[in-house]
Amino acid sequence: MSTTPDGDTSYPRTPRTTPTRYKDRATWEREAIHAILDATYLCHLGFVADGAPVVLPTIHARVGDRLYVHGSTGSRPLRGARGEQGLPVCVTVTLVDALVLTKSAFNHSVNFRSVVAHGTAHQVTDPEELTVALDALVDQVVPGRSAEVRPANAKELAATAVIRLDLDEVSAKSRADLADDDPEDLALPHWAGVVPVTTGYGTPVPDASTAVPLPANLAALTAARDA
Repeated sequence: MSTTPDGDTSYPRTPRTTPTRYKDRATWEREAIHAILDATYLCHLGFVADGAPVVLPTIHARVGDRLYVHGSTGSRPLRGARGEQGLPVCVTVTLVDALVLTKSAFNHSVNFRSVVAHGTAHQVTDPEELTVALDALVDQVVPGRSAEVRPANAKELAATAVIRLDLDEVSAKSRADLADDDPEDLALPHWAGVVPVTTGYGTPVPDASTAVPLPANLAALTAARDA
């Protein structure tokens, strides 16, 4: 990371993290990037396998300036990340906040927040770090959940793997604007505006073997909606 003269902490800008279009929508501010990563658990992991690009959906969790990505011990990215050289990857996270509908097809857009992180991923092998990473992944989906369930046993740990990506080369990009019609289209008889997009949870359905009340953290999660 680098610190700007006014004291704001940000990640360094690199050619890979500097957009060529809509540069004003980009930010390298650490706090803004972390907020987007922490707001969801779904990410997409990109890498090259056998000379061809591969993109896999999976879950992630951030601990400080490290991003942990879940996988299976037999998956291609995990196999590639085992060695000392690691695996070059690109991890993306995207949140859709609204549909932006205009009077012309060309000017339609989406209000969004996104993060793109580049770097070399390594498989987590240290037992203590692996415990931290797995707990973080569980808690990223349901806060506080790792303390309420049985931890993984030796057999389960052997079948589960996590890769680590240090957040050294990362940036965020976002749009939070109204519809932007061309002046000559404003009088057209078509609806234009912004349609907010929200994500919510339904009512939890307990398993037949469950005889305990709904935990407070799960009740709070299902009662909330993404900002």
